[in-house]
Amino acid sequence: MGQPNSLPSADVYFEAIRNGDRTILSRAITLVESNRSDHQEIARELIEKCLSFSGNSIRLGITGVPGVGKSTFIEALGTHIAEEQNEKLAVLAIDPSSSKTKGSILGDKTRMEQLTKSNNAFIRPSPAGDSLGGVTRRTYESIILCEAAGFNRIFVETVGVGQSETAVYHMVDFFLLLMLAGAGDELQGIKKGIMEMADAVVINKADGENKEAARKAELEYRRALHLFPLGEDGWTPRTATCSALTKEGIEGVWQIVLEHHEELQETGWLEKKRQQQTVHRLHERISDILRSGFYNDAEIKKALPEIETRVLNGELTSYSAADELIRSYLA
Repeated sequence: MGQPNSLPSADVYFEAIRNGDRTILSRAITLVESNRSDHQEIARELIEKCLSFSGNSIRLGITGVPGVGKSTFIEALGTHIAEEQNEKLAVLAIDPSSSKTKGSILGDKTRMEQLTKSNNAFIRPSPAGDSLGGVTRRTYESIILCEAAGFNRIFVETVGVGQSETAVYHMVDFFLLLMLAGAGDELQGIKKGIMEMADAVVINKADGENKEAARKAELEYRRALHLFPLGEDGWTPRTATCSALTKEGIEGVWQIVLEHHEELQETGWLEKKRQQQTVHRLHERISDILRSGFYNDAEIKKALPEIETRVLNGELTSYSAADELIRSYLA
């Protein structure tokens, strides 16, 4: 393990992860999330070692409106998979705000008491950091580590709203949008772009007096989804209702995910989709590196406040100011 205060080598992490050591897996994910250069160096080496042992999972992205019951849904679906199906499940939660608020997703974890107790489940809440590039890199690398540890079912949950959904869409096989009935106009308050990304729209809390409202909401979403053109993979987005509380409809939701996975494997689209996602990550990483390099440049840090003041005073347009800064950076 090296000197007392030194980090374990990538080989030590790798062997422990492959042997299913969850404590070391957690530490490895912490390493991936760290911005320290020595941590990043070991993390990169570890990811390279794990890559050939990854990819053999179903990656499911889950998002939804506030109050939709995501934690209860994830626990219900996760328990079905981990306990009834006896599959190994990793739940990775992303919260773009958690680096400031500290613990909103940790709160979700404490509510998943039954799933947390499962020997087949691993739940990891993670702050996204300061950029969506951080979301993509850290979560994708966490997926690789979990797959190398033998988890063949991966949930990626978005806790925040907005662009984080797009980031998750580009790292999962199936994108599930969880919605509610009886919250006014069913098609209001949800971005068209998120609807277009969805492989399934599931109406939760379809129990008791809310059952009929949930059924009507499902019909609304089914009609709405038919207005969108089919994706390249040819999959027709599905709709369903469920009650995470009573577990009714949960197995049916998972069947939709399995059907999608089987269909995309048969047509070759699963491999193609993941290849497209890899190229997407390449371009995102390039953008992230360039952005970070620009804003951390000593000359740019020095010049930026003055340039911003000139823009605010109307002495420069934002376009001219940006061009001036870029020319200075590239000089």
